Amino acid sequence: MEYLTDPWLAAAMLGAGVLAGFINTLAGGGGLLILPLLMLSGMSAAMANGTMRVGVLIQSVEAVRQFNKRGTMPFKPLPAILVPCLLGTLVGTLAASYLPESILKPVLLTTLVVVALIMVFKPNQLSPAADELPLQPNDSVAGWLGLFFCGAYGGFVQAGVGFVLIAVLVGQLRYDMLRGNALKLAITGSFTVLALGIFVARDQVAWLPGLLVAAGTLLGVRLGVGFAHRVSPRVLKRILLVMVLAVCLAAAIKG
Repeated sequence: MEYLTDPWLAAAMLGAGVLAGFINTLAGGGGLLILPLLMLSGMSAAMANGTMRVGVLIQSVEAVRQFNKRGTMPFKPLPAILVPCLLGTLVGTLAASYLPESILKPVLLTTLVVVALIMVFKPNQLSPAADELPLQPNDSVAGWLGLFFCGAYGGFVQAGVGFVLIAVLVGQLRYDMLRGNALKLAITGSFTVLALGIFVARDQVAWLPGLLVAAGTLLGVRLGVGFAHRVSPRVLKRILLVMVLAVCLAAAIKG
């Protein structure tokens, strides 16, 4: 593969990892940079899909560590949240080996557009009140189903799943944006363990490029967590809106 002989491609993987780690920490969509780059190195779509999970796992672990160090990682609700997510992940990851990505792409694009429109026209839907207590998945059918869908999509293709997780955690379960981001990263890391295990078992992971990207994400995560704690929730929401619209536009242009 080209990454074994092309230092520029290896450097691009490191750089893309930094950018993806930063973007994924704030919102999501970093995988949309990594997937095509891995495919440019000569990987098949299935191999790139599996290889990307190495960086996602490492960046998630580091992000959780950074949020926890700052006292903004809510571990207590994680077990209840992870049950629907991991059930969905199992379904989505197994489906990824047999079904075309085109099946879920329209669903994702529609979901992202809806999230963007809600943020523009009904911003309070993604802005819990200061005294509003978060819900548990068992207290919200929509929240439980949303988490299941997040797990299924994350297991299937990963790229962009952060947007949908934010919509469920903040919009449905009513976490504030900062803690919603922290939970999103813990959830992503948890279902990536399951997904990566399945991809490894199917020999769909190239470890060297995966670790190159992962090395970059470590720096990106540290920059992203620091930034997330310095800016206001309103700024974070606007950043999320811009990212959602950019991903929707790119996906629509691509086809």
